[in-house]
Amino acid sequence: MRTGVFGPFGLVLLLALTGGCSGGAVQADIARPSVSPPRILVFTRTTGWRHDSIPVAIETLRDLGEEAGLQVEHSEDPMRFSAATLARYRAVVFANTTLDVLDAAQQRAFERFVGAGGGYVGIHSAADTEYDWPWSGELVGAWFDSHPPGLQASPVRFEARHALPGEPDWQVRDELYNYRRNPRAWVDVIATVDESAYAGGKMGTDHPIAWCHQRMGGRAWYTGLGHDIPLYADAGFRTHLLRGLRYATRQSDDC
Repeated sequence: MRTGVFGPFGLVLLLALTGGCSGGAVQADIARPSVSPPRILVFTRTTGWRHDSIPVAIETLRDLGEEAGLQVEHSEDPMRFSAATLARYRAVVFANTTLDVLDAAQQRAFERFVGAGGGYVGIHSAADTEYDWPWSGELVGAWFDSHPPGLQASPVRFEARHALPGEPDWQVRDELYNYRRNPRAWVDVIATVDESAYAGGKMGTDHPIAWCHQRMGGRAWYTGLGHDIPLYADAGFRTHLLRGLRYATRQSDDC
């Protein structure tokens, strides 16, 4: 059977996304697509606040993608969120997106992509995106609630199983989000910040700032860090992001 331009992986995922097979869901083996190198889409559309760090985020993700053997494509075009186009990618990164970025049909296409095993990475204001789409809130893990004034410093404390090599007490200076809920009951928390180190925290002694999960069919990884431009040059943050890419694309089980 000829598989056309998408290759065998793209055809299987496309069928899964469109419901093209009868008799039950198609299990897409998204961990081993035929496209080499595997692709990820970096999506940066905003309809609210626009972060000055978006250009450096894109370049950082390109660099990290190259290190991980991933082909990185960037777009702000929501038309990329169709069954046929999403079938090209192993994961989609929402890098500082804000508010309403997809229409209803595009949302359904992305739901099917993740449900078929596709990966999701959310950076910083990905949690400030699509408040009227409950599925998106579950995917990201927790929605943005507020943030303290300005940029403030805090140690980032990794859960023991997710510790960064050589970073036992990683200090960051960034915009430190408060979230509408503590996501710990629904996700695997990667790291927390220490509210005693800065002013304006509202989540108490357990303040997750990064997490991952596999509750939606595919893999999801989120970090609340990524507001400030200089952070993207920080070795700890780059290692953190690289882990997210490798986890979401199934190169690694360590998030």
